[in-house]
Amino acid sequence: MLVSGAGIAGLACALELGTRGHDVTVVEYARRLRLNGTPIDIRGDAIEAVDGMGLRAEIQKRRVRMSELTRFVDSAGEPVARIPMAEVSDSDDDIELLREDLVRILAEALPDTAAIRFGDSIETLTDDGVSGGGDGGVDVRFASGRTGRYDLVLGADGQHSAVRRLVFGPEEDYLRHLGVYFALADHPGEASSEGPNSIYNVPGRMAGLFRYQGKAVAVFQFRSERIDYDHHDLDAQKKILVDAFAGYRSWRIPELLDAALADPGFFFTSASQIHLPSWHRGRVALVGDAGYSPAFLSGRGTSLALMGARFLAEELERCGGDHTAAFARYEARQRPYVTFAQNRVHSGRDRMLPTTWAAIAARNETLRATQATPDSPERTTPRRAGGDAE
Repeated sequence: MLVSGAGIAGLACALELGTRGHDVTVVEYARRLRLNGTPIDIRGDAIEAVDGMGLRAEIQKRRVRMSELTRFVDSAGEPVARIPMAEVSDSDDDIELLREDLVRILAEALPDTAAIRFGDSIETLTDDGVSGGGDGGVDVRFASGRTGRYDLVLGADGQHSAVRRLVFGPEEDYLRHLGVYFALADHPGEASSEGPNSIYNVPGRMAGLFRYQGKAVAVFQFRSERIDYDHHDLDAQKKILVDAFAGYRSWRIPELLDAALADPGFFFTSASQIHLPSWHRGRVALVGDAGYSPAFLSGRGTSLALMGARFLAEELERCGGDHTAAFARYEARQRPYVTFAQNRVHSGRDRMLPTTWAAIAARNETLRATQATPDSPERTTPRRAGGDAE
């Protein structure tokens, strides 16, 4: 069995399928595991998925509570409001941890039946069309020139999935852009500093500085219509980010942009959803963002990836090798969770990225009013914004 992508969805598929006796090859375009990224959440039924993988105890050890230490600030860096605690769960039904920790936990748990091949990717797929159990397969040619034949191919290669493009058609047929872009960059100059995480807004944009476990990360979001760019061209992506913040020099925006320009591991993506009528065709199926990206604004992409991997592996086992039936059952189980997650993104976007100075001030005033307690710092004189007019 072949899995494209060694992110959370791909590693979870390899773990779930490998422990059930399948020989799994994971092919990954990058030359190493991608460990950068802000903290992620494992929520609801996804907790049961990691429990079933035998990983819950290790994940609980790595739990962080970064969201509880995150605040909106004004141009002087003074707090104006906290991130709403209603969005942060302190229960066992919501575990927050670093993305890099979850990736390492999954990778280290892989059985001997699963192997990762870095620095390669799928170039062509030819499904012989034999349905059910059969003796059919998928012939694959890789960018490296290698070839192979596999019983099944799983596309777990993210929002810009090559497997989806090869089997289902162009990305633009299925991608729904939500009008937001997101970027991350290491900020080594702040790595030893302590303090809360800070988010600063200007109209339609936010810049932030997050600290965790001796590291610091510059975080950006901005509203924009869809931009056509090369997803492997870091210099082009960095220019898009710099252009988006042109003219804004308040708070620490110039410093954070400098960190982004200097980071060879810079990460840039759109907040987009993938909407497909089906996540499987022949002997190929999609898992995680490749099939049903809810956009990072939902906070549920990781949970969907973990659940999708588990549901798919369970159904393949129950259907005794009949992939056609298994794929259909996997989709029937997963679809309600995806629909729920994809419907939750818009309120998060409006809270994080108000479009005017007045909207920023109104957001902060509302948050102060709902969060104020007798000892709360938010009871001090209201400030202009996470936003002082420039």
